[in-house]
Amino acid sequence: MTLFGTIRAPRELIFGSGQREALGAVAAKLGQRALVVTDERLAGDGDFNRMVAQLEAAGLAVEVDGSALPDVPVEAATASAVKARDFAPDLVIGVGGGSCLDMAKCVAVLLTHGGRPQDYYGEFKVPGPVMPLIAIPTTAGTGSEATPVAVLSDSERQLKVGISSPYIIPTVSICDPDLTLTCPPALTAIAGADALTHAIEAFTALRRDPVPGLAQERVFVGKNATSDHFALTAIGLLWNGLEKACMEGGNVEARANVMLGATTAGLAFGVAGTAAAHAIQYPVGALTHTAHGAGVACLMPYVMAWNAPVIGPELDQIAGVIGLEGRAEVIPAIAALFDRIGIPRTLSDLGLGEDRLDWVAEQSCGIARLIQNNPRPLPLPDMRRLVGAAYHGELTALSTH
Repeated sequence: MTLFGTIRAPRELIFGSGQREALGAVAAKLGQRALVVTDERLAGDGDFNRMVAQLEAAGLAVEVDGSALPDVPVEAATASAVKARDFAPDLVIGVGGGSCLDMAKCVAVLLTHGGRPQDYYGEFKVPGPVMPLIAIPTTAGTGSEATPVAVLSDSERQLKVGISSPYIIPTVSICDPDLTLTCPPALTAIAGADALTHAIEAFTALRRDPVPGLAQERVFVGKNATSDHFALTAIGLLWNGLEKACMEGGNVEARANVMLGATTAGLAFGVAGTAAAHAIQYPVGALTHTAHGAGVACLMPYVMAWNAPVIGPELDQIAGVIGLEGRAEVIPAIAALFDRIGIPRTLSDLGLGEDRLDWVAEQSCGIARLIQNNPRPLPLPDMRRLVGAAYHGELTALSTH
């Protein structure tokens, strides 16, 4: 195997307790008029208002847009950009969970390049750099602070859609785990399980032939030497911190492990991509309106079981990182962790109707970018079997095929 790797990352990534206090100094080097994108709840939060005060103390003009909504409806991102034009920002700052950060990315694209969000769906559609962007996550899950992705929900398509471009990786990310200390247990679990799924899918993704130019043809190039490093680091951090962070919300060390795990998972899947668990979650989420993290984590053990015949060496390495004897223990251990923190065990538990399994299988197969990244092929009959097993909770049935 020839050693091949690629990483795309923020120009500067600052991680640590209290590091949000650096925001004023960071922002003053990037712009003079800051649009701060957040949601309604955070806009009234004391920590948030202190960050705004920091920006003003550093001499920046600030406008707060508290209109971010879960899953970033296309209309909300469009309206936000239209409203911001009068203010004429030269810097966008996203503060909040993944939706706030994704909305900030989308608004930065629209303010820089014009048009509509729909113009940028897919890979490499953003025509050039966007205005400086700072990301400050307050949850530990999506890894959006480190990725080239913004996910939006399009009511016309009734599915989530993605804008994928290296140009929307934040210029600077400030990751302060203290901002997650008040995150409730259920949200901590869903976000952290999303991050662990990102790390596992990036680590077990298809490895492509590293022809020169691969990273210019694809935003997500598949498993590689450098993404593997970040993915394994993330798996270890999340394994050690996630359950504790859910059970002991004030545990600063556990919170730091989970946030660093989410960020390093973002660095991994931002180039390696995700795979079948994410593909299946798109239609499942559209039907059940359940949290993305709960859906992908519910599916992850079943997808791992399907992929097990071709990911033995990766399962061995994961076993080593999380302290298990060998590959056979990994999938049951991941499933048990998700169970302990309250992730639904089956697609039935997520509220999916059994009569929709054929449709989910067909839709999942249609999400080619993710299915092509899965290490073991999933033609429709096999996809239907996988979805059925995930519906009925038949994890061991998959390992016999």
